[in-house]
Amino acid sequence: MGIYRKMKKMIIRGGQKLSGEVTIGGAKNSTVALIPAAILADTPVTFDSVPDILDVHNLMLILKSMNVTSTFNHGELSVDPTKIKKVPLPGGAIKSLRASYYFMGALLGRFGEAIVGFPGGDNIGPRPIDQHIKGFEALGAKVIEQNDAVHIKTGVEGLHGARIFFDIVSVGATINVLLAAVKAKGTTIIENAAKEPEIVDLATFLNNMGAQIRGAGTDVIRIKGVDSLQATNTHTIIPDRIEAGTYLSFAAANGNGVLVKNVITEHLEPFIAKLVEMGVYLEVNEDSIYVRGGEQLTPVTVKTAPFPGFATDLQQPITPLLMKAHGESKIIDTLYPERIKHIPEMQRMGGVISSDNGIITVGYSDALQGTTVEASEIRAGVSLLGLALMSKGTTTIVNAENILRGYERIVEKLRGLSVDIQIVEKNGDLQK
Repeated sequence: MGIYRKMKKMIIRGGQKLSGEVTIGGAKNSTVALIPAAILADTPVTFDSVPDILDVHNLMLILKSMNVTSTFNHGELSVDPTKIKKVPLPGGAIKSLRASYYFMGALLGRFGEAIVGFPGGDNIGPRPIDQHIKGFEALGAKVIEQNDAVHIKTGVEGLHGARIFFDIVSVGATINVLLAAVKAKGTTIIENAAKEPEIVDLATFLNNMGAQIRGAGTDVIRIKGVDSLQATNTHTIIPDRIEAGTYLSFAAANGNGVLVKNVITEHLEPFIAKLVEMGVYLEVNEDSIYVRGGEQLTPVTVKTAPFPGFATDLQQPITPLLMKAHGESKIIDTLYPERIKHIPEMQRMGGVISSDNGIITVGYSDALQGTTVEASEIRAGVSLLGLALMSKGTTTIVNAENILRGYERIVEKLRGLSVDIQIVEKNGDLQK
């Protein structure tokens, strides 16, 4: 299976201010769990508010390899798993897609067996799957790792309920065990579970099909296994809190009044609190947030933590804003301390930023200059885009496809905010 991936460059003229309004799309981190979850259904499934990003198209390729048909039009995705075939999931699209590892739990729940190539995705440091394996084994599966693949198999009895305590809070492991346990015999209790809104979204989808999941959004989730899951309505995916936080940060750093629409403000509380602490003027409405922009800003300390703490995915997007504060801000990423690939690129643009012993220090940066930089992963790339808009001259971001992987229609959305950026395609090649 190959994915056709063109190398892209993004060209950004500095000094452009954001103004107007932007509507946030469906959550990427929900979508990449919901699509694998769809194969647990005994009926066709429909999702709404699906973001049009590369990960979705890659997941559709993976579904196709299992004889699952899917169609995607204007944010609506239909998946028909009724003729699914049990096949090992190869490399190719899967290698580029960390989210494919949710097929481990979904295939295990569906067939009692899964062979999945090791997860790829963003290169932001190690993401071990030991907690996933611990969960699968507790449910009665044998797990063998060989030839860059994970082979998970159950005995004649199939999966059974179990009490599982995670050693660390892991979104991925919580989702994978939930997917495997939803059709297992008996009751499964996950303790020290992750509490992210995307997990609540997944549980809502499964419960609407007849699953019996209680406690999603707390640190103890109880799952009573059921025999069949049947979709009777369309599931609307929650708004993407990381996309929302990114636009809020850019609007605060470099805006003339921006309204960010389709947000669940509760999902952004730690981020909003940080902006308020900096002195950003916000009007927080029921499902939108207005940012005035152009304030005198105070430096702050940002410490990432599992939900409901400050999201690790927002530590890079908030960095351009921190560079507007007079004084030194600190970022401590407790989840992914190696998430620092944006730092050398920002330094090349004149950003006052460094990292030492797991602490990122960000200083007031008033001599930013456009140059050529590289987007090594989604959030690093988008943070460079935010900085480019604040810089003098023109910035070229190479490997811009990494930004497009996580931000739906970002060029059109920025145009709606009076900002013009160009995407230039280099000749692509088919990656096996």
